[in-house]
Amino acid sequence: MSNPSRLKVLTVFGTRPEAIKMAPVVNALAKYPDEFDSKVCVTAQHRQMLDQVLDLFRIKPDYDLNLMRPNQTLFEITTDVLMGMKTVLEKEQPDVVLVHGDTTTTMATSLAAFYMKIPVGHVEAGLRTWDKYYPFPEEINRVVTDGIAELYFAPTEGSKENLLRTGAKPEQIILTGNTVIDALFYTLHKPDRNGHLPITLDDAKRLILVTVHRRENFGEPMLEICRALKELVEKNPDVEMVIPVHMNPNVRETVYGILGGLPRVHLIDPLDYEPFCRLMERANIILTDSGGIQEEAPSLSKPVLVLRDETERPEAVHMGTVKLIGPHYDKIMAETNLLLNNPDAYQAMAKAANPYGDGHASERIVQALRDFKAKKGPVAAASTR
Repeated sequence: MSNPSRLKVLTVFGTRPEAIKMAPVVNALAKYPDEFDSKVCVTAQHRQMLDQVLDLFRIKPDYDLNLMRPNQTLFEITTDVLMGMKTVLEKEQPDVVLVHGDTTTTMATSLAAFYMKIPVGHVEAGLRTWDKYYPFPEEINRVVTDGIAELYFAPTEGSKENLLRTGAKPEQIILTGNTVIDALFYTLHKPDRNGHLPITLDDAKRLILVTVHRRENFGEPMLEICRALKELVEKNPDVEMVIPVHMNPNVRETVYGILGGLPRVHLIDPLDYEPFCRLMERANIILTDSGGIQEEAPSLSKPVLVLRDETERPEAVHMGTVKLIGPHYDKIMAETNLLLNNPDAYQAMAKAANPYGDGHASERIVQALRDFKAKKGPVAAASTR
């Protein structure tokens, strides 16, 4: 029987990036069973990659909607999540639903909770590019979610300012830092960690780690990226490159078509989170269109070149540890070669400050939920700086 003195929290996520960033929150809530009745629902918008993270953080979902299907469209994901969450919410009747970031799972779950008048807490709230089509559909997903949420867990001062700009009340916003730093530190320092790299590398060579998967980079942008990567390896014999290749055929066909079989280019399947963290530790330079890596790599003092023209995470750009170069051949060549050949330029990026927190964001979220439960209203958490 449910204890009415506990706050009933339903945490919902569906993709690997969400799972990585929400796992520390789930585990933090589990430390206080007398205060929180914590349940987890996964939509499995991603399946295999999601399960890897659940295993790493030892999380067993209470509900698994198992919605992933081949070539699913945004229409299908949205309607499936909306109807699946209707059933879960009707059964659980939580006091608050926690969602993360900017996925279709997040937006549709928030809408389902809104229809049932259940408060939503948005972890990683307030990120913006101010361009509704970039990234697509993530920008609108987070705008809709922030329009519904009652509790905003903002990772940075910039995201807090974005929320205030769009009408959120100051007392609704809790500055937490980013939970991905919690996840990164947990993974790299857990007692039973796997310290081995997932592939054999030449210690005498510098490593460029590359990830690319976003819809807006499909087609010609992906071709430009891969042509630049090919030339970088061919013209820098002391460089190795590792590319965990996304399973989407729009990515795989181009990457393997241009880079397959090249010496010193390792094309591998997507990695579990723990071995990927090991590769980030080993890398000298990271090229990516991912959002999370823009936050993780600064904590490891790794320069990041972002294969996008805009980012909803401008803080590291301002600090100097991340640089936007877009999916453009000339910029990729120029900026990567600068880091490879100019030690001062490399050190300037590697030593820049990390703006994304101290690894205690989940604890701040738990405290904010205590405040919510006590009906005192959310209280601004201590600064992460």
